[in-house]
Amino acid sequence: MRMTSSGTPGRRLLGRRLPDRRVLGLGAALAASGILLVMPAPAQKPATPEPVPAAVAWPKARTSTIPATLPDGSTYSPKLFLDARSSIGTAPSPDGKWLRLVRRAPDASIQQLRRLPSSQHPFFGNIATAGQILAWAENTGTGHPRLWTIDLGDRRPARQVTADTGNASLNDSQFSLTITDGRLNWVSADPKRVDVTQVRSVALTGGPVAVRPENGTWEWSSWPWLVNGVTRPGGSTQLRNLQTKQEIAIHRTAGLQTTRCSPTWCRVIALTADGGSHIDVMHPDGTGRKRIAGTGAQPAISDVVPLERFEVVAQAGPNSDLTRNAQLIVVEIATRQKIELSRDAANVFYAGGVLWWSNGTQDAVNWHTIDLRTV
Repeated sequence: MRMTSSGTPGRRLLGRRLPDRRVLGLGAALAASGILLVMPAPAQKPATPEPVPAAVAWPKARTSTIPATLPDGSTYSPKLFLDARSSIGTAPSPDGKWLRLVRRAPDASIQQLRRLPSSQHPFFGNIATAGQILAWAENTGTGHPRLWTIDLGDRRPARQVTADTGNASLNDSQFSLTITDGRLNWVSADPKRVDVTQVRSVALTGGPVAVRPENGTWEWSSWPWLVNGVTRPGGSTQLRNLQTKQEIAIHRTAGLQTTRCSPTWCRVIALTADGGSHIDVMHPDGTGRKRIAGTGAQPAISDVVPLERFEVVAQAGPNSDLTRNAQLIVVEIATRQKIELSRDAANVFYAGGVLWWSNGTQDAVNWHTIDLRTV
């Protein structure tokens, strides 16, 4: 979620815990904002076939299962998978004095990239890559977040690129910190004007931070697009191309709903008159609208339609209220075929084409991955 000016993140995960019933509390949030319930858009028949197991539907997809415990006994939390088996994540030191940012190889060996004292409430997140360059935000609970980089192709230590990040908005989207044309990009809230967003960037080699004010409240979508309304109850209403200044008004239909968009697709969560809900996807102009899931389902990740091909949903089961886990399903947009990845997924995350989730017992947690780029 948003990183405040104090440096304290609202959420320290790149994904979400399932099932998060707050999504289904959309009606209350919108009612509080003064929006009245009206009849929803004409109903579409949802796809009815049972989900197909991933091993059957995608036998050649690259997958992996890794334990959440490193050989030194510490608990490993993946933050980004470079492929189905190699990842970047965090783990405390065995003595508990440090939080380490590490690179985990397929054989479970680790390379320490950075470490921060545990006593300072450290945070590592918003990890971005371009080739061999890895970038991230870090904080110790005071001041603004700092941006660091390292070249994974050599053994030189990590370097701080800048501490001049402003009131940075570093949420759980893979786009909140991006690398383009040799520069790191992020957005910050303007400290003096609530209706202005600062679009910031700095060279990967360091130096002065470029600050570009943009009227409106924006977050990064896929480069070079900005999207508004990410934190509003009703969701996004507009996209803006930072290079061409092209603007796209997002199509709205009658009904109680929230919309989250990329330049290509929007996810629409709508409440029905009987108190149920459904998930649709559509293009920002409203065309190509399709029903993805009905009552009992919710988005499993914040990013919309990964690889412009899939939507990822969590379907509540009979034990979800007790376990807080859910059935994890990937829906192929073109065919609306449902692919089951897990019947008991807990934390679910996505970035860079790789989806990963946890499950297991309290004493033996595993991480599972699928590289959607190999489907």
